[in-house]
Amino acid sequence: MIPLEVTDVTAACCTPLVRETLSPEDAEQLAHTMKALADPTRLRLLSIVAASDGAEACVCDLIDPVGLSQPTVSHHLKVLSEAGFLTRSKRGTWAYYALVPGALDRVSQLFVTS
Repeated sequence: MIPLEVTDVTAACCTPLVRETLSPEDAEQLAHTMKALADPTRLRLLSIVAASDGAEACVCDLIDPVGLSQPTVSHHLKVLSEAGFLTRSKRGTWAYYALVPGALDRVSQLFVTS
């Protein structure tokens, strides 16, 4: 029987952190934010708003592309607004939704190494 060479592996499993990690409070907030994005309809709505002139769209223009009723679309838009991705403004009887500048950046920056 040939004896196996023992290798010190402690250095490989104990790598030091090179930047700040999420606090429990920040992790909770980020999880809430990411839950808002973890829905195909909401991602489509964000995509449609982002692709619209001025990154803004009337709720009336968001119903047909996703194929859902107005109350359901409004619910999804409310979730995205509460998560900080969209703003809402009222013009007459119509509601317009616009992307919050930099809102998606805070999610992507978590995973970018510097």
